[in-house]
Amino acid sequence: MAPTTPVPLAMHMSDGLVNAPTAVGFGLVALVGLAIAVRRARADLDDRTAPMAGLVTAFVFAVQMINFPILPGASGHLLGGALVAILVGPWVGSLCIAIVLVVQAFLFADGGLTALGTNIVNMALVGVLVGHLVATALRPLARRGRSGLLTTAFVAALVNTVVAALAFVLEYAIGGAGGASLGTVAALMLGLHVLIGIGEGVITAATVGAVATVRPDLVYLLRGTAVPLEVRRSAS
Repeated sequence: MAPTTPVPLAMHMSDGLVNAPTAVGFGLVALVGLAIAVRRARADLDDRTAPMAGLVTAFVFAVQMINFPILPGASGHLLGGALVAILVGPWVGSLCIAIVLVVQAFLFADGGLTALGTNIVNMALVGVLVGHLVATALRPLARRGRSGLLTTAFVAALVNTVVAALAFVLEYAIGGAGGASLGTVAALMLGLHVLIGIGEGVITAATVGAVATVRPDLVYLLRGTAVPLEVRRSAS
């Protein structure tokens, strides 16, 4: 990819990629979505979820600072949508990712301030929700054992990454101001984020597997179900 191409390789949108009305509009969408998440998260926060939410937020923040190579001149990092959805649930997870994005934007200039709303929509709302929906759909597989849980985490992370990229393409279609054609942006975003999604899936599966091995009761996705047999054996 040429350095001047205005496409965010690791999903973080910078200032100027979409016009002001689009940025404001999706900023409002982000505020409404986070308000709903705050309200719904109260039911999920308990003695297990609250400490895990802090740990997950810190982990996602740290890992997002590390880029892994995808192609020459292109790199990616963990988005975290499926990871937080599986470990702490969609509502608390959305708030975790939003906190990471706000800190990154204000303290590390990672993602533009005017693009904060679109970044929150893409990663904290769309990414987490999609990761949650896929993981929930695959929950019967996750209950079968450790391999099923890891497969569920991998697939949910891969899908959430690609759909979050699609959300950016939609935003660019509505009010793109970066100078690149919609076709170019769509091809680059989707092509690269399929590859990024594979890395996301590996990291997510490894992290969820590590938590499930030690404390399967802390995995939100497994609540209300029998803990997978292979996980119980690993923990014993």
